[in-house]
Amino acid sequence: MGCCTGRCSLICLCALQLLSALERQIFDFLGFQWAPILGNFLHIIVVILGLFGTIQYRPRYIVVYTVWTALWVTWNVFIICFYLEVGGLSKDTDLMTFNISVHRSWWREHGPGCVRRVLPPSAHGMMDDYTYVSVTGCIVDFQYLEVIHSAVQILLSLVGFVCACYVISIFMEEEDTFDFIGGLTAHSYYQDHVELKPVRLSK
Repeated sequence: MGCCTGRCSLICLCALQLLSALERQIFDFLGFQWAPILGNFLHIIVVILGLFGTIQYRPRYIVVYTVWTALWVTWNVFIICFYLEVGGLSKDTDLMTFNISVHRSWWREHGPGCVRRVLPPSAHGMMDDYTYVSVTGCIVDFQYLEVIHSAVQILLSLVGFVCACYVISIFMEEEDTFDFIGGLTAHSYYQDHVELKPVRLSK
């Protein structure tokens, strides 16, 4: 019963992680955030692997998922520090785009209540420069929306880590019990079918 409950919980949690990762991936693509895109892609693959391992009783796959959740928590903590500018980090740098573009988070110009206006460029400016885009009326600043996304990912990963450890322990106990019963049955079978022959000792 415990195994079924643990497996069902982990399966539902993996499905929820997939949905949240896909939602985040879409908005990161819209904002050309290449570093988060790569991280989300790896996360989706590992979550699918963990889901497959849970359904097919493959503890090794779940172990991989468990290790990844710890790395995923670390990555999302870094993202939170990045957008809150903790430890000398700055959200205005091109770190999330690998320094290959000037794009920022999609939520910067399309957050709830945001009004985006393109200002006339100066003679020395470029039209696609963020200097000439005015965003006003945002209900929530984009950095806090990114922080909320990362916080949700951390929460799901922590719960997934606990559930995965529980499911792994249950699987291991079942394997040990199965091996013990199988070995005992084979030993009993051997004792029941062995022929006892009298041995004559020559004088």
